[in-house]
Amino acid sequence: MAELLTGTYEDIPRYYTAIAEWISCMLFCYFYRRKIKKSCFAGIAAGMLVLQTGWLMLTGNVSTLFWIPCMIIAIGMMFLFLWMVIEATWKMVAYCCMKAFLTAEFMASLEWQLEYFAYRGRTEKGVLSILTLAIVYGAVTMILWIIESRMKRDEIELEISVKELYSTLLIVLSAFMLSNLSFVYRNTPFSGSIATDIFTIRTLVDFGGLAILYAYQSLRHEVGAEKELSKIQSILTAQYDSYRNYQEVTDLINMKYHDLKHQIAGLRAEQDPEKRSKWIDQMEDELAAYQPERQTGNQVLDGVLDGKMPLIRNAGIAFTCVADGELLKFIHVTDICTIFGNALDNAIEYVSMISDPEKKIIHMEISSRKQFVYAEVRNYCDTEIKIKNGFPMTTKRDAGNHGFGIKSISYAAKKYGGTMQFGVKDHFFFIRILIPKEEIESSL
Repeated sequence: MAELLTGTYEDIPRYYTAIAEWISCMLFCYFYRRKIKKSCFAGIAAGMLVLQTGWLMLTGNVSTLFWIPCMIIAIGMMFLFLWMVIEATWKMVAYCCMKAFLTAEFMASLEWQLEYFAYRGRTEKGVLSILTLAIVYGAVTMILWIIESRMKRDEIELEISVKELYSTLLIVLSAFMLSNLSFVYRNTPFSGSIATDIFTIRTLVDFGGLAILYAYQSLRHEVGAEKELSKIQSILTAQYDSYRNYQEVTDLINMKYHDLKHQIAGLRAEQDPEKRSKWIDQMEDELAAYQPERQTGNQVLDGVLDGKMPLIRNAGIAFTCVADGELLKFIHVTDICTIFGNALDNAIEYVSMISDPEKKIIHMEISSRKQFVYAEVRNYCDTEIKIKNGFPMTTKRDAGNHGFGIKSISYAAKKYGGTMQFGVKDHFFFIRILIPKEEIESSL
């Protein structure tokens, strides 16, 4: 005879649920930059575990009428925990909270179903009960950690929209309501009447909701990644096109420069000494303005620098450059343009807004340091730089269409096994790039 529904079977221990909710929140705390110190995080995490457990234990026997409000408060605690810890917008915190809640529902349901099946409702289970909880919770957490790790991209961290947040809420609510329908209303076409069926329905529905949620997230990342990579590719193309224009102009200037130098030699044959002297002085002054700015040992880098110099002069910026361009000979033309073109553009744009002429400073360095090619562009900075998803936040209003310059630098550096670092030190914002010299040999 089929086993009928019993109170013992249908009720997951409340502290099991509290632990599942806490572990789920901790999982997402790992994947986002935290805005508090480690010591504060440990204290808040411990406090939230006690608070969450106490609340669920206290409200374990409330009537159906008060059950949903109590669950909403429990979810609110999860949101508060994430909001206090991770550095993200309220929309991203809400998104993580909903994923954590559905994860906890599935985790607790799966564990209790397996535990009850193994022990057949016996009340004395001892250490094996704790072992089952640890194995199931640990396995689910590890699987979701692997999934989140593969979806997580340092360069591409998508901000969720309000519309996408509503879609996520609909998925979570649908899964939660269907999975718990048998415990609230047993007389519906979708409710179960046998104990094992009820728990199977809840576990499978929670699993299905979680699968749909991660499929939706995967689709978001794929579409968002394509859009972001398309924008970055546009930046790469624009920097390379700028270099081509700089190079064409530079070639013409160099030709004219050498031609005029020969003309000066001919003018020295002028009979009138005073007229000849004035003419020659005038031509030499004009030629000085067209003389190539830099000779770094790398033609591409020279072209980039020559193209930026008019902007630097017009803004009254003091620019210094110590660069061994020979070190960049293994780097592709487009990547040189991307790295140094974008780094200089960012520096010029910021420094141009500084009113104090003495603070309009940009310095660039390319040198060899042990086993690395070291490149740095730094500029004076007197404001706080905010970090989001591992990159400086753009100060422009249209943030969705800006901020890709530094990301494109990171992409270019990683192509050669390199890394990018940025920060502010002594009122100077810097971008530093290290590329291992081993890459030089493998690239030649």
